[in-house]
Amino acid sequence: MLNYFTAGTFLLLIFYLKQSHERLVMTKIHPIFSFAALINIILLLTACAQNDPRETARVFTKKSGLTSTQFATSWINLQGWQRIAPPVSLVRIYIEGDGFAWMSRTQPSADPTPRNPVGLQLAAADKSANVIYLARPCQFIGPPLPAVCTTHLWTDKRFSSEVVQAMDEAISQAVQPYPQAKIELVGYSGGATIAAQLAARRRDVVSLRTVAGNLDVAYVNALHHVSAMPDALSAINVATDLKNLPQLHISGGDDSTVPPAVATRFQRATGTQCAKVVSVPGMRHGSDWAAVWPGLLARPLNCEP
Repeated sequence: MLNYFTAGTFLLLIFYLKQSHERLVMTKIHPIFSFAALINIILLLTACAQNDPRETARVFTKKSGLTSTQFATSWINLQGWQRIAPPVSLVRIYIEGDGFAWMSRTQPSADPTPRNPVGLQLAAADKSANVIYLARPCQFIGPPLPAVCTTHLWTDKRFSSEVVQAMDEAISQAVQPYPQAKIELVGYSGGATIAAQLAARRRDVVSLRTVAGNLDVAYVNALHHVSAMPDALSAINVATDLKNLPQLHISGGDDSTVPPAVATRFQRATGTQCAKVVSVPGMRHGSDWAAVWPGLLARPLNCEP
């Protein structure tokens, strides 16, 4: 069933066709033109429904055994998916990237829902018993988006303390039924800096993995000559707090959005052997990371040289 192109809509269009046919016959305009136009409208609406990222995610997650859920934080609802098989002693939590934040270099999008949800794809590719995925604020919500969803939440405020706090609250809700569970965090792109911030403030996190992770917000912004984000909580600012946490920071060898140098800078900032980095040849920022994810997950996490 398509999300927006419902049976009711179809019936209304058929009614419109009938009425149009009668009017056009009366005005001696050939009805074939109206019929062709209506067919084009139907095809366009069908294509739009099929390409809607929310509908795509719904179908994709169902096939992967992930169940949709929403987490009501103190100020915003966050969309998530999960696959849980109690008893739960360990859960891996994925945090999505920035999504469709900008339509152009200067124009924010009206909806940050990712067109290529790499974080969600990674979660689906993870065959572990207990997996939770968290979208960033306002992703996969609506339409329409609630009033709280202003463009600031996916642009200049996307790494703010309020956003990190909301993500923290959502994780606490997700694991509340399993008080003994330990957490492995995974962050993709901008989700990496959120994951690092969460790892620094929580006591139940036992490891951190990032994929194409923006671990140094100021450095990446300067690299792309975009405005500074004075309210951003950057991962690199908590690097020393994570010095004893096993970590793996994965970069794409051909990633020009967040190049491998970002992970290397973060590794140096931790000052320990706990943070490992790996660059995957040929991979770009939005490549099919899910295809190589099982092999990357198999890499051991430890603090050995």
